[in-house]
Amino acid sequence: MPFSGFLWFLLMLVPLVFLQRFLHREIQAVLLIITRNPQLTIGLFSMLFFPGVFLHELSHFLMAKLLRVRTGKFSLIPTTLSNGRLQMGYVETERTDAFRDSLVGAAPLIAGSLFVAYVGIYRMQLDALWNVYSEYKNIELVFNGIRLLPTVPDFYVWFYLAFAVSSTMMPSESDRHAWLPLGAWVAVLMGLALFAGAGTWMLTNLAPVLDDFLSVVATLFGLSMILQVALLLPALIAHRIVSNVTGVDVR
Repeated sequence: MPFSGFLWFLLMLVPLVFLQRFLHREIQAVLLIITRNPQLTIGLFSMLFFPGVFLHELSHFLMAKLLRVRTGKFSLIPTTLSNGRLQMGYVETERTDAFRDSLVGAAPLIAGSLFVAYVGIYRMQLDALWNVYSEYKNIELVFNGIRLLPTVPDFYVWFYLAFAVSSTMMPSESDRHAWLPLGAWVAVLMGLALFAGAGTWMLTNLAPVLDDFLSVVATLFGLSMILQVALLLPALIAHRIVSNVTGVDVR
């Protein structure tokens, strides 16, 4: 199917963003009900996701250095912004051109996706489950494989790290500030190429490569989404339990 990679990319991206926000909200609600202290809740929440926040900010820093973009302060201390949103860390970088700014902003997504892929394939052997399903189309074998996952060496450590990283790898609003200008430039260049008669060549040579790339990214997003779904139900149950026990809820 033409452009199937692009369709899978969208189908994985939108639910992943929704699931991340929903899961974060449920975890924060549980912590706030238990502690009754917003600052302590922020501290505990930040500690829970610290590995992901560290990789997020470190990837910004390293990408900036690689592209010769000057950097300023580096912080991993959570702060509440004026709009009420939680900033779990930041790296100050110089504003340069749209291309370099876009890469610096996308660095957490690149690093996080690679880490999730490493854990999923080389530490949890999730690719074996996919191969079983692809070859035999047997759901029972897949579920049997899932039940055996906790027997993988250091499974819970790698599961936690993959969860923390996948939950914090999405670029923030400030990370995406250069994406629109870069997208506009790409659109203009593609328009000029089409006007010059290169449309057929692009569809034959560039479109398949781009589609394959988006398919790979969609697969990585799918792995991340599996982690979010696996923890969403326990978070919802924990929210209901602590709310019923304490008689307090957070809306």
